[in-house]
Amino acid sequence: MEQTSLALSFPDPQSAMALVGKGEENLKTLSQQTGAKLVQRGQELLLSGTPTQVDRTRDLIKLLEPLWKAGKTVAPVDISTAVQALNTNRQDELEDLRDDIVVQTRKGEPIRAKTFRQRQYIKTVRRYDLTFCTGPAGTGKTYLATMLAVKALTNKEYDRLILTRPAVEAGEKLGFLPGDLQQKVNPFLRPLYDALYELIDPIKIPDLMERGIVEVAPLAYMRGRTLSNAFVILDEAQNTTPAQMKMVLTRLGFNAKMVVTGDLTQTDLPGNSPSGLDVAIKILRNVDGIGFCQMTAADVVRHALVQRIVGAYEQYEKRS
Repeated sequence: MEQTSLALSFPDPQSAMALVGKGEENLKTLSQQTGAKLVQRGQELLLSGTPTQVDRTRDLIKLLEPLWKAGKTVAPVDISTAVQALNTNRQDELEDLRDDIVVQTRKGEPIRAKTFRQRQYIKTVRRYDLTFCTGPAGTGKTYLATMLAVKALTNKEYDRLILTRPAVEAGEKLGFLPGDLQQKVNPFLRPLYDALYELIDPIKIPDLMERGIVEVAPLAYMRGRTLSNAFVILDEAQNTTPAQMKMVLTRLGFNAKMVVTGDLTQTDLPGNSPSGLDVAIKILRNVDGIGFCQMTAADVVRHALVQRIVGAYEQYEKRS
């Protein structure tokens, strides 16, 4: 079989390191994706393999150029999205994905979709007043929704931001935790606070909460209310009962938007209790005016190992 080689030059050491990755992890990933062999020598990258393998590797590196040329470390999810763009002839859409900045953090870092499904999720939330998003941990379901919510609040599209989740124990009992009820449920709400801190100075959050502009509360606090002029995020919705899910969905008032997120593979409900999220999706799938998104292991944007762990569990569950 015909073999060929190609040498690519980087403009500086920083861009070379940004593409190569820690421990040359990205070179290994690119090699797995294309079959080509990649060897770094200073500011030069040597590609070798069949003409098809080398051409494909060169094209992938070109698609990733806006990242590594700016010295931004290329993540495994960036490579997988570039591969998807190449396979489906969506190179132009990949450029649009990178240009669509949702918001900037307090540190000035731009927040944008990392995958095509994440971008579709963002577009769906913008379009619909009620959106369901399911998928494994680390796919940005709650994080991106919170970013969109804070931006909408800042733009005065809504008067309030309400973040809620069911306080269901994952193998631990609330009664054994110290403190009053609020202190007991705070650990369940911590991921929501973490996302808020990315955009809002933590010093300002208590004042916003006292004025009712930002509310972070367990799901039980939603009963009997009408949520108008609000952006509502229901997180960990797989741990709601069908009755709880119906309750919170019917709280939606005028000029309100709700995003419901959850991972149906990580339900902490006791016994064989049905998940309110699963039931709601089945019931509402064909109702007009509701958006649905489903993330996969390919959308995981945490440590590269998390993506492999999620993929391994998915394969195991399919075999079982």
